[in-house]
Amino acid sequence: MSRTAADLLKTTRSELAPDPNANPFVPRVAGGRARLETLAVLALEQHHVIPADHRAFLHLAQRAAEEPAAAGFFTTLAEGEELAAERLGAFMVACGVDERRMRAYEPLPGCQAYPAYISWLALNASPTDAVLAITANFATWGTYCARIAEGLRTHYGFTDEACGFFDFFAEPAEALDQQAEAAVEAGLDTGRLNTALAYTYGRLLQAYEQMFWTSLS
Repeated sequence: MSRTAADLLKTTRSELAPDPNANPFVPRVAGGRARLETLAVLALEQHHVIPADHRAFLHLAQRAAEEPAAAGFFTTLAEGEELAAERLGAFMVACGVDERRMRAYEPLPGCQAYPAYISWLALNASPTDAVLAITANFATWGTYCARIAEGLRTHYGFTDEACGFFDFFAEPAEALDQQAEAAVEAGLDTGRLNTALAYTYGRLLQAYEQMFWTSLS
């Protein structure tokens, strides 16, 4: 496989990487300074994010009927959201969230802007452009999850099960990275990839990601 797609992914991740000091929430968890109530809000927001992203990724996979590499990438993402949903419950319990509160919770607009934009991409972006944008954002998300998991264990005494949601996203995803590279390579070969648009999508995703964390603070 040509190095072109790998280089493009690497460059996009690097250029869209956020300022390490821009996220106010993750350092508080990593240092044990976040209240348990704030962690509960994070859990409740993710309870809304996961099913929305799951449906959006399935829709992108369906739209990528003529782009099998991109379809495979989004199918894997959708499957990952299912696994994440299974792991979120233990985190919610550790944060003291019960069924009654979960049903009554009103999500924060700033936190739900990210999944709303993922849904927008599912409807409007070409699947290959969305692959590049989402892959760049996932690198940031995985780093945040690793720091949160460490903080939960060190300062809050959370069990491995309670940290499983964050561990899942923090783990290296080599197979997914390979699928992303194959999808971008196919997009370059066929002319379906619009790198300027993909970059714009990725920049907006990073902004909405930042909005998610600042809304929790």
